[in-house]
Amino acid sequence: MHKASSLQAAYPALWSSPEWASRPALTDARGEMTLSYGALLQQVSDMAGKLRHAGVVPRQLVALSMERSINSVIALLGLMAAGACPCPLEPRLTGAEIHDRLRAVGIDTVLVDAANEADVVSRDGLRVLRADVLPGACAYWSDDIKPEDPGLLLFTSGSTGRPKGVLLSHKGLLNNARGVIPLTGLSQHDKLLHVMPLYHTNGLNNQLFTPFLVGAHVVLADRFRATDMPQLMDLHRPTVITGVPTMYSRMLELSFTPESLAALRFARCGSAPITQALHVKIEALLQRPLVVSYGLSEATCTSTMNPPTGRKIGSIGKTLPFQNVFLSASDGTIIQEPGVEGELCIEGENLMLGYLGTQGDGVLEPPPPVLRTGDLGRMDDAGFLYITGRIKDVIIRGGENISPAIIEQAISTSPDVHSCCVVGRPDTDLGEVPVAFIVASDPKQCDKEAIQALVGQRLSRIYHLDDVFFVDALPENSVGKVDRKALAKSLAQPA
Repeated sequence: MHKASSLQAAYPALWSSPEWASRPALTDARGEMTLSYGALLQQVSDMAGKLRHAGVVPRQLVALSMERSINSVIALLGLMAAGACPCPLEPRLTGAEIHDRLRAVGIDTVLVDAANEADVVSRDGLRVLRADVLPGACAYWSDDIKPEDPGLLLFTSGSTGRPKGVLLSHKGLLNNARGVIPLTGLSQHDKLLHVMPLYHTNGLNNQLFTPFLVGAHVVLADRFRATDMPQLMDLHRPTVITGVPTMYSRMLELSFTPESLAALRFARCGSAPITQALHVKIEALLQRPLVVSYGLSEATCTSTMNPPTGRKIGSIGKTLPFQNVFLSASDGTIIQEPGVEGELCIEGENLMLGYLGTQGDGVLEPPPPVLRTGDLGRMDDAGFLYITGRIKDVIIRGGENISPAIIEQAISTSPDVHSCCVVGRPDTDLGEVPVAFIVASDPKQCDKEAIQALVGQRLSRIYHLDDVFFVDALPENSVGKVDRKALAKSLAQPA
């Protein structure tokens, strides 16, 4: 299965085999349309042929601006089959934002649907192709793509500054799948309920590319809405679901029938830190293991994961096969001892080809041989890794380094807390002090002193909360992560 040099090269032989051709591959949210692997192969090949006929060439960067649908998945895979490198765009960007991003990374062609065409047609120097009206052509599937060729371009989801393009290779995409499959036991018998964004590395690599490599069945639901989940679970009976902490948190007040959960093997969680308290609540709701993983777009997707049958709450799991994840001390030496904190570093074929757009001229900025993640962590004596904080998020109070995650874990043990985020506030005496933003489980129970006392009971004096703010909701970025920078920025603004 993994002898091919890329996912794009592996698919045709697998999907066309007698064993796979009639197997369900992709279903829409309402269950009204299902493509078999044979039909998916035909539609992707037809799209690739049309794109080649329209002038799309191998290794060309092509943006994709389409509504979330089976057609958008076919278009994305069609670009890969044509030998091009797709760059899926975040929905609801303005025309100016789209063109600014595409100009920065050197893209001059965009594939659109009717709903998104108006955002790009008015700009000069950009070739716009409508996916649904491309002239017919012979089916095609490129056979000359090399492992090191560009396979996917994603924009980072930073909350400030111009987003950078992360250019991933075909060998990186394949390597990610090769690591995820054995650890999760993903197989042709699995059905995945897909609610993650189609422009995000998790939603693409772990919920499309990887299941399509083993012959699993993917149900492409609409964008995530917590209130839709009970009905979706009951209709489709998935074996695997994936989300970020905020998604699961919004599901806690909903009811799921035993039948809707009967087929579920495990739930996956990644893309943002999760408190142990929330982890326990989610497992109680689903009655299944919540498998936490860790990774960055710059390392394709997933680099560590908990095994579904042996997960450790609070851990991000073990290093996936075919990668190397280690801890580095401040002087660059590798930390071997359990329990010693260091910076998480990643190396291997998963690493990106580099950044595009940092100079605004489409020039590729090559990556270092080792990716320094900026995340602090430790390892236990069984090889499980734990995130202890982020270098940039560390609060330095009177010369003492404080990890917000440690305080958040303490706060989350309170039944009166639904969710929380701790950030540093400038202080003339101590430099910085920690403050907490909290969404209360009951809006009538907002006791600032009780939260401060809880932290004082569980942690040493340096972790004392200088202030507590109760809010209706924590701000989020486009992929559902709590926007820590926005909270910190709000502290600097006059009340």
